[in-house]
Amino acid sequence: MATDYGYDSGLGFPEEVRRHRLPAGLRAPFEGRAWREFGYVLLSLPISVLLFTYAVTMVSLGAGLLVTFLGIPVFAAGLAGCRGLGALERARARGLLGLEVGDPEPLRMRKPGFMAWMGAVLKSGTSWRTLLYSVLHLPWALFSFVVAVNFWVYGWALLTYPLWFWVFPAYVGQDGLQLYGDETHHIYLDNPFEITVTALVGLLFTLATPWIVRALTMVDRVMVHGLLGPTRLSARVVELESDRGVVVDTAAADLRRIERDLHDGAQARLVALAMDLGLAKEKLTEDPQAAARMVDEAHGEVKTALQELRDLARGIHPAVLTDRGLDAALSSVASRCTVPVQVEVDLPARPAPAIEGIAYFTVSELLQNISKHSRATGAAVDVWRVEDRLLLQVVDNGVGGADVSSGSGLAGLAGRLDAVDGILVVDSPAGGPTRVTAELPWRGDPV
Repeated sequence: MATDYGYDSGLGFPEEVRRHRLPAGLRAPFEGRAWREFGYVLLSLPISVLLFTYAVTMVSLGAGLLVTFLGIPVFAAGLAGCRGLGALERARARGLLGLEVGDPEPLRMRKPGFMAWMGAVLKSGTSWRTLLYSVLHLPWALFSFVVAVNFWVYGWALLTYPLWFWVFPAYVGQDGLQLYGDETHHIYLDNPFEITVTALVGLLFTLATPWIVRALTMVDRVMVHGLLGPTRLSARVVELESDRGVVVDTAAADLRRIERDLHDGAQARLVALAMDLGLAKEKLTEDPQAAARMVDEAHGEVKTALQELRDLARGIHPAVLTDRGLDAALSSVASRCTVPVQVEVDLPARPAPAIEGIAYFTVSELLQNISKHSRATGAAVDVWRVEDRLLLQVVDNGVGGADVSSGSGLAGLAGRLDAVDGILVVDSPAGGPTRVTAELPWRGDPV
C-alpha cells in the first residue's frame, strides 16, 4: 500500500494520505480519523460543561466581590484558570483533530510581583478570548454531541438490523422494529425486503456520519484556532523578533567575514610589502639591482592588494550598483560567472538602496552557486516588478538537486530574504533545470 504525505482541507494541518482502492466515501467510517473526530465530539460536551461552569462561576464571583478589593484577584484567578484550560483544549485539538495551533502570546510583566501578574492577566487579550471560548463552546458542543451521537447510533443500528431483528419476536412480542403504529394499524419491518431496505438506509447513515462529524469539527477548529491561538498581530510580532535576530546575526557574520578577509588578505600583503620596502631601502646603496627587483616585486604586491581591496569593497557594496543600478551591477556579476549568463532587468524605477542591495547579493550568490555546483552550460537572470513586489529569477540548465532544507547557502539566503518579508522558492528536480525565484517588497527610492 503506497503512502505519501500531504495536507487535508481542514485549515491546512498535516495528515498522512494513503492511496486506497476503495473511495474515501466507503472507507471513511472505518478510518482512524473518523473515530478520533467522533471521540473529540463526545469529549467536548463534558469538557465544555466544566469550562462553562468554571468560567461563569469565577466571573460571577469576581463581579460580585468587585465592591471589595477581593473581586479583582478572583477575577484575575478566573482568567488565569481559563488560560490553563485553553492550553488543554489546544492539546486535545492537536491530538484528536490534528490541528497545529501555536501557543498565544505569554503574559508580559514589566516587573515581578503579584500585582504585576494580576494586571498582565487582566490586560491580556488571550485571557478574554479564552473566557469567550469557555462560554460559547457549551451550546455548540451540546448541538454537536446530539447530532453526532444520533447519526452514529441510528446508522450502525439500522445497518446491523438484519443481525438483531429476531430480538423483537423472541423477547418483545412483536414482529419487528415498529415503523408506524396507532390504535388500529401497526407497521413492522419484518419481511426480507423491509429488512434489506432498513439496512441500506443504515448504510447511507453510516457512510454520511463521518462527513457530518467532520463538518461539525470544522467549527471547533475555527473556534480553537481563532480564540485559543495567537492573534495575527502577536504572530507578526514574533516573526519580526525572529527576523530581527536573523538580521543581527547576518550583520555580525558579514562583519566577521570582512575582518577575516582584511586580516588574511590585504592586511597581510601590506605588512609583507612594508617589510620588502624596508629591505629594499637597506639594499639601495649596497646592491641597487637587488633593491630594484625588490621594489618591482613590491609593486606587484601593491597591485594584488589593491585588487583584493576592490573585491572586498565590491562585496560590501559595489560602486556600480550605487552609480548605475541593478542592470549594470548584475551584468557585471554575470560577466564574472563561469557560464554564459543572459541578464534582463525590466524596472520602471530604482527600488530603495536596501532592497536593491539585497537583490544584488541574492543574484550574486546564486550565480556563484551556479559556477561552483551546477555544472551548467548557461543561465539566465530576470528582474521585474509586479505591483508592490520586486521579483527576480535565476535559471540554469545544470544537474539540479538544490535544496533549501539541506542547510546550504540557500538556507542562509532564504533567512536573509525572510528578514525583509521576502520569499525564496527553489525548484530544482534531479537532473535539472534549476529555477530559483526570489520575491522582495518594493520600496521606492526616497531620493
